[in-house]
Amino acid sequence: MKFRDLRGFIAFLDEKGQLLRIKSSVSRDLEITEIADRTVKSGGPALLFENVSGYETPIAINLFGTHQRMAWALGVEHIDELADRVRKLLSLVQAPPSGLINKVRTLGDLVGVARTQPKTVGRGPCQDVVLKGADADLNMLPALKCWPMDGGRFITLPLVISRDPVSGRRNVGIYRMQIYDSHTAGMHWQTHKVGAHHYRLGEEQRLERLDVAVALGGDPATMWTGALPLPPDMDEIAAAGFVREEAVEMVRCQTIDLEAPAHAEFVLEGYVVPGELRPEGPFGDHTGYYSPPEEYPVFHLTAITHRQQPIYPTTIVGRPPTEDFFMGKAVERMMLPALQMTLPEVVDMNMPAEGIFHNLVLVSVKKEFPGHPQKVMHAMWGLGLLMLAKTIVIVDHFVDVQNLSEVAWRVTNNIDPANDIVFAQGPIDDLDHATAVPKYGSKMGIDATAKGRADGRLREWPPDIVMSDEIKRLVDGRWREYGL
Repeated sequence: MKFRDLRGFIAFLDEKGQLLRIKSSVSRDLEITEIADRTVKSGGPALLFENVSGYETPIAINLFGTHQRMAWALGVEHIDELADRVRKLLSLVQAPPSGLINKVRTLGDLVGVARTQPKTVGRGPCQDVVLKGADADLNMLPALKCWPMDGGRFITLPLVISRDPVSGRRNVGIYRMQIYDSHTAGMHWQTHKVGAHHYRLGEEQRLERLDVAVALGGDPATMWTGALPLPPDMDEIAAAGFVREEAVEMVRCQTIDLEAPAHAEFVLEGYVVPGELRPEGPFGDHTGYYSPPEEYPVFHLTAITHRQQPIYPTTIVGRPPTEDFFMGKAVERMMLPALQMTLPEVVDMNMPAEGIFHNLVLVSVKKEFPGHPQKVMHAMWGLGLLMLAKTIVIVDHFVDVQNLSEVAWRVTNNIDPANDIVFAQGPIDDLDHATAVPKYGSKMGIDATAKGRADGRLREWPPDIVMSDEIKRLVDGRWREYGL
């Protein structure tokens, strides 16, 4: 199950009965958002709007809006298959194989990974049509105005490509862009993201400009990989090749010194000027609240290239769950093996939709010593973007953290608030509105594990209420007899 481009994935979803083609005339302003929001919250299909008022370009949305569609996008039937591949690759790093046969197998695995590295090609369909200078116009994109109080129209599913001006390493991230006019847009590089780091380096180096390419569409694995919280020295395009088990083809841009996915639907070429900021927003965000206007870098367009008869991919965010929850859940599953390599006591984790990823992280841990849950909390706050986790809840290894009812039961029963809640200070997500000052505030860790005398408890911990296996077998055998 491999997809060369967005339209290949759309065709696959169509065959699976997971795509609805809407031929009625619809507006890019608010109407598509309301349709898509109702659809994703009811578990409905991907949508292809073929008749967008004022545009010839169709809009694709809700492509990743179920766990199954997200798995298919990444070439598997279930996300856990991908997590197993990550776990296998990490095991090669942790424990080099012994024995000739195992070494040969390992060599084959590593060669396979090497073959999935990005490949530069001379030409790609993303450059079927090339518009430069005054001929390029951001208003040709049917970008949505999503919510009534939004500051304008936003590009919401872009792969924003930039390069570290010191190391030369590439970064790819999904950062929204507010269209200001035909040739400028806001670049929402949040403080803690790698794109913002590149921008700050550009200021330090006193660069006149920092080249930026924006890809819209492409194969679905590459589109999703922009959401991966990878370390700054890892290439998201290489990660996409690993996920899809095939190299991502890249082409050189026409007006800037960057490469873009050859099978994207659109590529916007341009640059930002270090030090130039402009108000961006408000925007109805994935928190379920509007983020207020704030100053962000400005993207200047130099060219638009696109395929013949392109499709415009987009998404909406808002009160969860929305499509980004399913994208984020796939990230969570794929990154769990890497977390376990650092913290092997972690059994599972869950970042539920209601916690919008960074507000609530549920973690089951094989507890071995007093203070172990607190050790895990502080370790997670020191790992990449987990530094933004506002609440971390630790439960015992036998608790199913994917079952929110069980977690709520365990937590509310097990905590002694004065002793089991930890507060810390640190960086907070740009979009958090609850802190007294932006981007910095308090965090909470909750130890909801069972406690014993080693934890300073002076009385015995009560056992769970569980029926005996003998009676369970008896009732199983007589179930039909009861007439139930």
